[in-house]
Formats: sequence, C-alpha cells, structure tokens
Amino acid sequence: MIKLKRALGLFTVTLYGVGIILGAGIYALIGEAANTAGNSLWMSFLIAATLASLTGLSYCELSSMYPKAAAEYVYTKKAFGSNLISFMLGWLIIFTGMVSAAAVALGFAGYFHGLFNTPIVLMAVLLILVLSFLNFYGIKESARFNIAFTIIEALGLILIIFIGLGSWGKVNYLDAPLGASGVFSAAALIFFAYIGFEDIVNVAEETKRPRKILPRAIVLAIIITTLLYVSVSVSAVSVTSWQELGQSKAPLALVASKVFGDQAFFLLSVIALFATTNTVLIILIVGTRMIYGMADNGSLPRVLASIHEKRRTPWVAVIIFMIFSILFALIGEIAVVAKATSLGTILVFAFVNASLIKLRFSKHTSKRTFKVPLNIGKFPVLPFLGLLVCIFLMFYFSLDAMLIVLAIILTGYFIFYMMKKFQKIK
Repeated sequence: MIKLKRALGLFTVTLYGVGIILGAGIYALIGEAANTAGNSLWMSFLIAATLASLTGLSYCELSSMYPKAAAEYVYTKKAFGSNLISFMLGWLIIFTGMVSAAAVALGFAGYFHGLFNTPIVLMAVLLILVLSFLNFYGIKESARFNIAFTIIEALGLILIIFIGLGSWGKVNYLDAPLGASGVFSAAALIFFAYIGFEDIVNVAEETKRPRKILPRAIVLAIIITTLLYVSVSVSAVSVTSWQELGQSKAPLALVASKVFGDQAFFLLSVIALFATTNTVLIILIVGTRMIYGMADNGSLPRVLASIHEKRRTPWVAVIIFMIFSILFALIGEIAVVAKATSLGTILVFAFVNASLIKLRFSKHTSKRTFKVPLNIGKFPVLPFLGLLVCIFLMFYFSLDAMLIVLAIILTGYFIFYMMKKFQKIK
C-alpha cells in the first residue's frame, strides 16, 4: 500500500506554520486595529497571541495523540464518536479552504494587476494551476518553496521593524484612546492574523516523528510570529501616529514610505505577491490532505484517497480541490463568502477545544507526548478558556457571515446524507 511521503522535519514544519500565519493579513489588519488600540497596539497583539495559544495548545496535545491527516475530522470522531459531527467539520474546512484559496489568489492577482496591468481573474486561475501542480509534484518540493517565500515574507516585516528601531521609545506605548475596551477590541480583530497555526497538523502523515515535531512546531510558529507582530506594531506607531496608521489603506507601506518614499509601495506590493502566493500554496496542501484523510477514513469516496505511485501525493484530491478553487476564483467577487471563512475557522476551533476536554475523560490513558498544562484533575483549564474565547468571538461576526456558514453546513449535511445513502460510512 502506497503511503504519503514523510519528508518534513521540525524546521520545515515550523516555517510552514509561520508562512501561513504571517500571510497577507497583517498588512491590512494593523491599521484597523490601530484605530481602537492606539499606541497600545503591541498589547493587543500579545493578548491575541495568548488567545490563539489557548487553542494552539489543544492542537499540540491532540496532534501528539493522533498524528493523522484530516486532523480535526479525526479529533472530533475520536472524541464524540459521531460520523456527522466529524464529517461536517471536515466539510467546513474543505469548503472554506477552497473559498480562501480563491480569495487569496484574487488578492495576489490584484497586486499583480497593480504592477503589470494583467487580467485579475486569469492571473488568479493561473496561480492556482501552477501551485496545484507543485502540490502534486511533491511535499518536499512544496516545502522548499514555502521556506523561501516565508523568509521573504518575514524579511518584509523585519524591514518595518528596522525602519522604526531608531524611533523606539519616542511615544507613550500605553496610550490607548478607547482604554482597555479598545485594546481588547483590537485583540479580537488581530486574533484572525494568527489563524494558520492549526494547518500544521494536517501534514502529520508527511512529517518525520510527528508526535514530537507537530506540538513543537505549533508552539514555535506562534512564538516567532508574535515576536514579529509585536515588534512591527511598536515600530509602526513609533514612525507614524496611530491616527495616520488607522486611516491608511496600506498601513505598512505608509511606514516604509517614511524612509523609502513612493518606492515603498512597490516594494511592499512585491512582498505581498510572495505572501499571497505562499498562503495559497499552504491552503491547497491543507485542503487536499483533509480530503485525502476523510476519504481514507471512508467518509468520502475512496478514489479521493488515491496516492500517486511515483510522487506519493494525493493526486485525485489535488485535482478536485484545484477545480473547485478555480471555479470560485472565476466568480471574481467572493468577498462576502470569504469573510465567513474566519467564522468557520472559529467554529472548528471550538470543536477542537471541546474534543480535547472530552478526550481527557474518555481517553485519559491514551499516549500523549505533549499535555496542556494547568489542569484540575483530568479537566484541562486552558482548552476550556479557549472554548469560551471561540464562543465569544462568534458574536463578533455579522449576520450575513453567520447565514453563509449555516448554508455551508446545510450543504454539507446534504452531502453527508447522500454519502450515507449510497456508500456505507465507516
């Protein structure tokens, strides 16, 4: 039986996580967050990192117990024994992944259009095609690509830090125009800049010694991105006022322009090309591994679990995910649906935290190479707090986003019903 190729080590998996966490979101979110947090922006990033870490630690323990592709599907199935719950969660990740891949590809195409005046939809489709081929060609090759582009992404943020170093200490970093409520409101927004660490667990079957490496990679990815985010926020408010930062549509380009002038916008646009490309690649990898894992468990047609004999990648899943991502990209305007993907992720986080709490009691003797600290008997306090944070953040979304997620869930239920009718689900 052909299996996925185990080719990823700690360094590669960590950078894989860093790459998707950094993404392109920070380039826009920091301005909006500055409007409510003021010079205390750095504090909002620390709070957001803490909130994200609560769920991150749940992923650490669960990945040390069940290092499998389609991770969230496996966790919920082990915890609740429900084919429906696990299928719905997997479906939500697959669908939102396809939309996200299309949305970020269109973002890439927008930057590319600004630089070279190329057709936006065509460039988005071409990007998905090229990266899907890379996804098929091999996980090792994809990882090398990811490492190079993640370094470029990080260098863009390091440049912003370097620009502001000379101005550090010149403003009051505790100044918050809206007080504590503004700082926490900004933290709730910034939380979404940390989404991505969870994708690490879905390359479990292509990682060497996954029980040890996955938890370490998650923790390291969150620490590295937090250090970058906090330093960038300090530099940003040191170089320009938080008011000016909040009004800018390209806040980090604004900071860079203070030193490099108009050339900064070109430079940041080029870096954004690398960031968006890297994000699309990782989404494609995660989505196809979710399809493969669910098919391998019998919850999707077995053909979707087919592994290419030479490349040892899930080639059928790659093709399916590519086709639907392209179809969403062809729509062109999917902004409203794309916003709902964050709500879908929060819903997944809630179930992951709930799964760990349940497994602490139902599988308390199972092997764990990592255990979330701070427990009351078998009860894990931090995952419970993570669950509460997820429930709180759900109310942060608009009604249309909630309705879209509901529609996705209902569609998933129909697919589950049809699968159950025509194929026996394990």
